[in-house]
Amino acid sequence: EDVVDPTDIDWYRQLAGGLTAVNQLHGSANPIGGRNSVVKIRWGEGVERFRFEGAMKGIKFALGENVTRSTTRYPTSRMGVATYLDDSFMAAREYRARQKAYAALDADAKSRAVAPRIDLELETLAEILEGTRLVHCHSYRQDEILMLLRTAERFGFRIATLQHVLEGYKVAPEIAAHGAGASSFSDWWAYKIEVMDAIPWNGAMLHRAGVLVSFNSDSDELARRMNMEAAKAVRYGGLAPDEALKLVSLNPAKQLRIDHRVGSLEKGKDADFAVWNGDPLSAFTRCEETWVDGVR
Repeated sequence: EDVVDPTDIDWYRQLAGGLTAVNQLHGSANPIGGRNSVVKIRWGEGVERFRFEGAMKGIKFALGENVTRSTTRYPTSRMGVATYLDDSFMAAREYRARQKAYAALDADAKSRAVAPRIDLELETLAEILEGTRLVHCHSYRQDEILMLLRTAERFGFRIATLQHVLEGYKVAPEIAAHGAGASSFSDWWAYKIEVMDAIPWNGAMLHRAGVLVSFNSDSDELARRMNMEAAKAVRYGGLAPDEALKLVSLNPAKQLRIDHRVGSLEKGKDADFAVWNGDPLSAFTRCEETWVDGVR
């Protein structure tokens, strides 16, 4: 949110591939990472115009090797990550309780008490507990996915999206029952140990289990070709073309709670769309025009 660069040429290249809006997430070195940024690619505008007005706030979480590979800080194990999340949410719950207790005091009692200090980290975590900030969590292994879902349920909130979610197909019913979305890689694997069980049918299998599924890029270069990522779900999983196209249009908009404005061509929504010279799921098709807010 604090470091959006509207002059980065990659925005223009992504527009040229038909992309109109983006959920920007930090890297995955920390169990609880930075706050996200939802933007529209309003090329030629300043940074304030890039922000997607009214988009629900979010935050990046992470599990697995990216978090635990360091041996010089805490947590250094998957069990430590689970404990860290528990401790953090308990601290946020107690923090909000102290604030409410102070607010309930009468004027005389307040004059003799010290107001709880503001803690920006705990404020952010309290927003998660209150349902006003979405959690987007980098995740791979089934055991850690289940751990995160159970942690969220213990503290009374729901995970918005499991990012990458490469072993999601193993626990698809549990993800669906929790109500989390899945923002999956289409066909990435073999780049580290914990992705060894990834399969290209993951997105289609999650979809058939009742999970709201999207595909993500994780790359400024791949973000130019999200139509081809969607096409892979036709090849691997046999999704109908219209369902496959939703993986990079309506479904991510629903996951970000912005589908009342974008994600499909409907009356009353923003004029954000791409014009293709053929079937957008074909490798022979190119994007000829991209429009954002009715501007080409």
